[in-house]
Amino acid sequence: MNAKDVLNAQMDLGDYILKTYLGDLSDADLMIRPTVGSNHLAWQIGHLINSEKQLLEMVCPGAGAVLPSGFAEQHSKETTGSDDPAKFLTKAKYLELFDLQRAATKAALDKLPDADLDKPGPPTFKMCPTVGLVFNLVAGHVTMHSGQIAAARRVLGKPVVI
Repeated sequence: MNAKDVLNAQMDLGDYILKTYLGDLSDADLMIRPTVGSNHLAWQIGHLINSEKQLLEMVCPGAGAVLPSGFAEQHSKETTGSDDPAKFLTKAKYLELFDLQRAATKAALDKLPDADLDKPGPPTFKMCPTVGLVFNLVAGHVTMHSGQIAAARRVLGKPVVI
C-alpha cells in the first residue's frame, strides 16, 4: 500500500460515514444544529464541499469541480447563523455536489506523480507543509465533522447506524 492508497482509503471511509449518517435524514433534518452555537448540517455539508474544492485548488489549480454560482458564499462564515432552509440545498443536491467534488479530488490525486506529494504545500497554509498533507487534510475533514452529524442524529431520535 502506498500513500495514495491510504489517502483514497481515508476518503472512502469519510464518504461511507457521511452517507450512512445522512441516509435516513430528510431535507428538513439538515437544518438541525446538534448543539447551541454549532452549524446546522446543511451548512456543514456545504462547507465540506467548498473546503475540499479550495484545498484541492491550492495544490492542483483548476482541478476542482465546478460548483453552482454563489455556492462558496452560501456556505461562508457569514451565513452560519442563517436558519432559512430556502437559502440552502436539498440533501440530494448536496450529495450530488459532494460526489462531484470528491471525484475531482480523486482524479487529481491519481494524476499527481507520487514524488509531488512531498512538494511544499501552500505557503499561506502552514498546517499542511506538503502537498501530501493537504490531501491528508481533505481525506480526514469529513470524518472530523462526522461527530456533529452523529450528535444531530441523536437530537432527532434517529437510530445508531455505525
